[in-house]
Amino acid sequence: MTPIEYIKENNLEWQPSFSGEITSSLYGYRGALIIEEGKKLSETRIMPPKSQARQVIMVSENEKIKFFACELETFGYFKEFFAKYGEYFDKDSINLLYVIDLDANGTFEYEGVKFSAFMLDESSVWNEVLDFTSLEKGDLKKLSSEEKIEKVYDEILTTPLDSVNKTFEEMLSLMGNTKKALMGAV
Repeated sequence: MTPIEYIKENNLEWQPSFSGEITSSLYGYRGALIIEEGKKLSETRIMPPKSQARQVIMVSENEKIKFFACELETFGYFKEFFAKYGEYFDKDSINLLYVIDLDANGTFEYEGVKFSAFMLDESSVWNEVLDFTSLEKGDLKKLSSEEKIEKVYDEILTTPLDSVNKTFEEMLSLMGNTKKALMGAV
């Protein structure tokens, strides 16, 4: 089963903005993924998810996720996230977590899979990934959704990752009380 088949079969996608093939062998997804479902009020009504991986950018090939980036409201969601989606990651996956309540950045290994976690306070995952790959929004302006995801993925494959290695336990100790700064009209 591919990651997207698993996501669709288990109704784990939340407000997707793109879900489809980006090349003949790669599948792209942008949206949110449910970590913990919301309360079911009736057969047709369900509350929003209690926890989710937000602003997901995912590229998969066959049964494995090749690239994954998302926002986590708290690093405390990570274990539950990995329990739900972990079988689709492997040692070769490129995984970027942008976490609101981290007080420092770090790269850690969890069950043989490497994740790089970064503090996130005001920006979006998309903008952070563009900065990480040194892409400008203008580079993507006239591209389709599929082409944008493919371009970002192609760039991420050649972008070196400068990071500080930490254990999972050290990453847990970096959780603070930070909340995301809301921007917009006052």
